[in-house]
Parts: sequence; structure tokens; C-alpha cells
Amino acid sequence: MFETIFTETAQTTQTAIISMTDLIICTAVSIIAGCVIAFVCKVTNRTATKSLLTTLVILPIIVQIVIMLVNGNLGIGVSVLGAFSLVRFRSIPGTGKEIASIFFSMAVGLATGTGYIGVAIASTVLISAVMLILNVVLGSGEEARKGRTLKIIIPEDLDFTEVFDDLFEKYTTKCELERIKTTNMGSLFELRYAIVLKDTAKEKEFIDEIRCRNGNLTIVCGRRDALVAEL
Repeated sequence: MFETIFTETAQTTQTAIISMTDLIICTAVSIIAGCVIAFVCKVTNRTATKSLLTTLVILPIIVQIVIMLVNGNLGIGVSVLGAFSLVRFRSIPGTGKEIASIFFSMAVGLATGTGYIGVAIASTVLISAVMLILNVVLGSGEEARKGRTLKIIIPEDLDFTEVFDDLFEKYTTKCELERIKTTNMGSLFELRYAIVLKDTAKEKEFIDEIRCRNGNLTIVCGRRDALVAEL
């Protein structure tokens, strides 16, 4: 079950004969595994973008084709490794889940590219099940959906230490002041909070009450990863 489907040639050449049937089987498994990985990523990571999900689907196929083309040639293998390293360092860093999903896709592509179909299928099922179980046990999806980054501009004469405490207690389950910054030549303060809303349907009501406290100055409220560049 966990043996390669490719027909090996003489050990001196260290290559394998890849038939059209083998290519179709490996490509089909790569596509299905990529779709499964993208689905699991979408379920476990609420901030996953369309570009990331698309990448997770096509990455196993790309890695598979590259490995098939290398086909035991050490020199080409080193060159491909260097190319992957350049792509990695030029890409925008993502969250831990996104990086893990990318490596997951690459591992499946390596398995199908070397003909280990059983390994590719078994690893896809096993790792996907572990990710789904951890998502349920840790319960991070709901908090990520309700998590917000809140920026409030207040005048310099307003004491911000307790002015919004009652509103945070009323509308949020978690609130943390992350940064205080002066702006507009020191005449204003910018406060940045990491919050988790109790009810997203009351977000406008929450912002309206803050406006009454900060003199109707600028308020920015968005998803916690909205200001992070897209992977």
C-alpha cells in the first residue's frame, strides 16, 4: 500500500519509468488531496483568503510535476530546492495555520511526485482529521470570527484609562489595550485595542456609544487580520 507505483529502472541510473497511467493517477490524487486541504483550511481558519485556498489546491500538482521532472537527478533537485527557497523568502509571511497548510500541500505533492499514492492519501486523511479535531477542541474559530482590532482617536484632555471600561464590559468578552500613540502634533491620542465581541450584530451600537465618548472623532473597527498583508 505504501510502495511507489513507478517502475524502477537499473539502480545505476536511479530513475524511474513514469507511464501516462501513473501520471493521471498521481495528478488525480494531487487534485483531490489539494481540495481536501483547502476545505480543511477554510473550516479551521476563518481568515483564509481565496488566493490561499487556490494555492493549496494547485500546490500539490506543481510540486508533483517538479519532482517527476527531477526524477532522481541530484543537480536538478538542488536547483529546484533553491528556486523554492527564493519563492519562500519573497512571499509575505502568514499565520501559523497558513504556513502549516502550505507545507501540508507540499508534502502531499512530494508523495504523489514520487509515486507513493498510499502515503499521500493516508497523510491527507490523518492530518486533516487532526486539524479538524484540534479546531473543535481549541475552539479558536469562533473567537477569530468575533475578534476585532479597534482604533479610537480621543482628544488629549480625555482620560482614557477608564472612560470605555463599561462599554467593553457590556459588548466584549475580551479586551486588551495594545498600543497608545500620539497623533496630530500631540493634540490627539490613538488607542488600539484587541477585542472579542459578544454579539457581532451589536457592533454598530457599540461604535455609536464610543462616538459619544470620544467627541465623534475617528473610530476604526475591523477584523484582526484585516491590516495584515494577504498571503
